[in-house]
Amino acid sequence: YARIDRVDGAYRLRKGADPRKDQSYVLYMLGQDELGKLRFPVGAYTKAQVREMARERGLPIADKDESMEICFVTDDDYRRFLREHAPHSMQPGPILDLSGKEIGRHKGLPGYTVGQRRGLGIAAPEALYVLRVDVAQNALIVGTARDLGRRALEAEDVTYTSCEPPDGPVRVQAKIRYRALLADATWTPLEGKRARVAFGEPLRDITPGQAVVAYQGDLVVGGGIISE
Repeated sequence: YARIDRVDGAYRLRKGADPRKDQSYVLYMLGQDELGKLRFPVGAYTKAQVREMARERGLPIADKDESMEICFVTDDDYRRFLREHAPHSMQPGPILDLSGKEIGRHKGLPGYTVGQRRGLGIAAPEALYVLRVDVAQNALIVGTARDLGRRALEAEDVTYTSCEPPDGPVRVQAKIRYRALLADATWTPLEGKRARVAFGEPLRDITPGQAVVAYQGDLVVGGGIISE
């Protein structure tokens, strides 16, 4: 769910009209060849408008409930699904503090995300949060709320969706997760399809492996995979 237009012969990816349903975040890696072949017929309409059009045409799905969870995990328990179908991914391992001391055990890295507080099973004087998921060591790194915020990240495999790569730093609004709010940022291109993104305020949930996507208004400038 997004929009595509064409200006001076170049295709541009834009947010869908309904901000609650916009999926442009997951489409940033599309290039001009792909954008030229795609059609997003409902991108200019809100969900309510699409439902009304379906209702007017007598379509039986007009009032169908929305699907919110993973469609092939029928009980909404993705951890159980992984334990059954990919047990190698759910191996227990150490929970480490910032000094490297083991203070607990986790039940499998896919069950945790950066910023998570609940479910760690650790008694501590201060609340602890997941700071980093260390796949190489199969370890979870935790710390206090003071350790969470970061003002910058680096991204790799960067794609510029709707424009040529900038010559230097550009002001953008950036999103670090699909459901995250946009944050004011400076996007600086680096060598080798990399970029540095600096934010005006610290963000708590910067997670390697997630995408960071840059916008100017409703235009998707580009994005990449957070590396650090």
